[in-house]
Amino acid sequence: MFDVHAIAVVFSVYVVGVVVPGPNFVAVAHKAASTTVHEALGTVVGIVLVNLFWASCAIMGVGIVFATFPWIALAVKLAGAGYLIWFGGRLIVKAGAQAAAPETSRTGGMRRAIREGVATNLVNPKSMAFFAAVFAAAAPPHVSMPTFLGMLGTVGVVATTWYGLVAVLFATPRVAARYRRHKAWVDRVCGSIIVALGIRQLAR
Repeated sequence: MFDVHAIAVVFSVYVVGVVVPGPNFVAVAHKAASTTVHEALGTVVGIVLVNLFWASCAIMGVGIVFATFPWIALAVKLAGAGYLIWFGGRLIVKAGAQAAAPETSRTGGMRRAIREGVATNLVNPKSMAFFAAVFAAAAPPHVSMPTFLGMLGTVGVVATTWYGLVAVLFATPRVAARYRRHKAWVDRVCGSIIVALGIRQLAR
């Protein structure tokens, strides 16, 4: 049986959650402005794949696992915070490097972009906490296969649309040119935001 109400609740909750800027937003925007729209969309693919993974885990009860084995939640939290601090720190350290003109899409560049999207979102504390708590609570106790697929479809469409728009916007010639002119301070700001998110996660 297809639960329309559950899909509507998941849609409303997820739209609000996904548009709030976080590590995923910064990663896509930075990738789009510093490389090409194709590579930025590759990052989007990686992020969406992980969102589908976290949504599946939430529907199947990953929150219960974290509650039963708190050390798993702590390990995931520390790994995520560590990655965010490393990723943001790398942006800050390399901020002074000269910005090259974006190249045409390359297979290696696309694969790397997908891997970066997966890595950024896989250890993103915001995604894990959102799906494990809010998203899991929005799902009905017993989810039928049509409803399950409908929820995943909602996540996939919303995430692809939002982050795809971010990628296209920040890859426009005007935005990309401004980024290359102000690369040093933009990278430092983006890196500082990501590092701050990691530190905040450790402090919680």
